[in-house]
Amino acid sequence: MPTLHAPEERLRKFKYRGKDVSMRRQQRIAVSLELRKAKKDEQALKRRNIANFSTDPTSEQPTKGVSLTLQEIIHGVNTSDPDLCFQATQAARKMLSQEKNPPLKLIVEAGLIPRLVEFLKLSPHPCLQFEAAWALTNIASGTSEQTQAVVEGGAIQPLVELLSSPHMTVCEQAVWALGNIAGDGSEFRDIVISSNAIPHLLALVSSTIPTPSLRTIGNIVTGTDYQTQMAIDAGMLNVLPQLLMHPKSSIQKEAAWALSNVAAGPCQHIQRLIACGMLPPLVALLKNGEFKVQKEAVWTVANFTTGGTIDQLIHLVHSGVLEPLVNLLTIQDTKIVIIILDVISFILQAAEKLSEKENLCLLIEEIGGIDKIEALQLHENPQVALTALNIIENHFCEGEESGAILPALDQDNEFLNHLTKKHQGPTTSKQRTKP
Repeated sequence: MPTLHAPEERLRKFKYRGKDVSMRRQQRIAVSLELRKAKKDEQALKRRNIANFSTDPTSEQPTKGVSLTLQEIIHGVNTSDPDLCFQATQAARKMLSQEKNPPLKLIVEAGLIPRLVEFLKLSPHPCLQFEAAWALTNIASGTSEQTQAVVEGGAIQPLVELLSSPHMTVCEQAVWALGNIAGDGSEFRDIVISSNAIPHLLALVSSTIPTPSLRTIGNIVTGTDYQTQMAIDAGMLNVLPQLLMHPKSSIQKEAAWALSNVAAGPCQHIQRLIACGMLPPLVALLKNGEFKVQKEAVWTVANFTTGGTIDQLIHLVHSGVLEPLVNLLTIQDTKIVIIILDVISFILQAAEKLSEKENLCLLIEEIGGIDKIEALQLHENPQVALTALNIIENHFCEGEESGAILPALDQDNEFLNHLTKKHQGPTTSKQRTKP
């Protein structure tokens, strides 16, 4: 068994058959132009602050900037004319994208979901697929009942198939829709997983659309250990290390959040994290990452600490994690400070069981930890002050009998319940995309 001595130096291929190369290129150019024009028009509307619909979406008279009423939308989506279907679907999407009180319930009760799902399957009409996926994304951002209506309408499988679309705008919107569905609960996560979505999502993490793909995977691993295992088996941990080192802090944050929920699983999952080389980039984020990223990294360490074996805890200490944790004790976020103090306390208890506490205490002193913890005894937050006091009295008061304030390491206690858990992420788990 290792000991706690001072640490060491710290696009998939798309197959076209029977089509001329120049013809394929012309089709791609035409579709791209159309999608860019639609996006440009939407941005123009947003800049001009033109309201898409009146307060009453059922109004028979269209308001400024609107060409269709709800009844016209219902009629349009049920025609066989693709152009009329597109216009009606786009109008429905605009209704669902309005900032205040989007009429999700009205659209569901109008029976539009089955037709929107059918539009997802019309590969010759990618603009219609895009608008339908966007509308379904916003419906699925609503209540669990509204998300269930999207699932029961048969949306998951065609959305998964759109993850292989050659049109990245369509693909991205399908990812957001699946993310909202997976973020709603365990049952829907299982359906998304069984539809073979994870391999496609992992492939997209490295494309032009990493954020929604990573968010959707993150929503999946907030679920059960079995659901997390499915993501691991699909290769999730093969892509996370490089994402922790991504130049964009927003991607680092999403990756660290997903990692924290894997670390909340059993010790077998934690061992996979170690084997995939997650600890060095994690320590680097704790040292140099933006604070929003450091917070997610702290959660990862906390879950690792409370769920890992003694050997895994030793490996964590040898990775150099204590120094950046100690340095973060001066931040203003009291919740994160308390979590860090609890982690330090937990590791000290583990070292005591191995008769290695003296070595660990010397290490903490060398990196300035004792001074910082002692200073926190005077913190204005009572919980911070008490937690710091407990650590000093239990582990750094030489010649004094331990006050035995902290519970034993192997007991089911409030500390374990507080830390070892999956958390729903840095933002809300469901997203409503807007024009």
